[in-house]
Amino acid sequence: MRELIADIDRWRANGEKVALATVVSTWGSAPRRPGAKMAVSAGGLSGSVSGGCIEGAVAQEARAALRDGQPRLLHFGVSDETAWSVGLACGGQVEVFISVLDEALYEATRDALLAHRAVVGATVIVGEPLGRSALFTPGGPTVGSLGAADSAAHEAALASLRDGQCQRAALGEAELFVEPLLPPPTLVVVGGVHIAVTLVSLARTLGYRTVVVDPRSAFGSAARFGHADRLVDAWPDDALRSIGLSASTAVAVLSHDPKLDDPALLVALRSDAFYVGALGSTRTQEKRRARLGEAGLSDPELARLHGPIGLPLGGRTPEEIALAIMAEIVLARNRRQDK
Repeated sequence: MRELIADIDRWRANGEKVALATVVSTWGSAPRRPGAKMAVSAGGLSGSVSGGCIEGAVAQEARAALRDGQPRLLHFGVSDETAWSVGLACGGQVEVFISVLDEALYEATRDALLAHRAVVGATVIVGEPLGRSALFTPGGPTVGSLGAADSAAHEAALASLRDGQCQRAALGEAELFVEPLLPPPTLVVVGGVHIAVTLVSLARTLGYRTVVVDPRSAFGSAARFGHADRLVDAWPDDALRSIGLSASTAVAVLSHDPKLDDPALLVALRSDAFYVGALGSTRTQEKRRARLGEAGLSDPELARLHGPIGLPLGGRTPEEIALAIMAEIVLARNRRQDK
């Protein structure tokens, strides 16, 4: 959703109505996960629900929804006579829900996303009231209403927020699509070394917020990391505690200095971070694990450490090593989301 905001705001500023298409179910080789979105105006498209193969058909139905105001649930799959024409003959199936943008819900959603606050949307996609939506905020007010389904929807929203996964929830004869909208993933880099310069650039390209931690001013300077979202000039363990490591955080420890690396790892490996990696050879990793074990880390906590850091691409340059690290982070995040 976040990537659609600029286009939606531009269309709304021009007085155009907007329809939103959301993937609500996939089977087989469908290219996008549930929650993938495409926004459609009378003359524009933004986002994707399939990587290209069904965009034309979905856009046509979305513009029909703009004309008649009616939400609709679309199914595309290999058993349909349209499968070949929309590019799903390889075996995938996709269900897409289309509705006209609810202005109040959109503004609340946009504000939360831009402020990096987690919210959960719930929409009736089968049954009545079809297309009715609500936005739930943890510990905050609900925007919109599903009527009698509000209480059950709130429980489903909390469950969806805990596991970070979209889900469909049956409510009598109706069915909800429940979608957590989480803050962007964050990459925390400990050690402002040469590898980190490229790693921050790659992470930002992939939509990550980036934080560089280094108490050494010559390494963690604005001159080197003007492209990072945040620089923290503090000892790594104090810095990581103040930043707060969540299930959407990756930590790459790159200083190659035990005085900096070990305190950072003692915090990171006990946190909810979905990825923790550290630079160093196999022998360096053996010594590091021994030190961390002596410092009190358990075997399960040590097993979370990716070291040597990065996928084994055989790279030697800082840029190639940064690519290997970012590739491993993406792999770890996708595996977590697929569970």
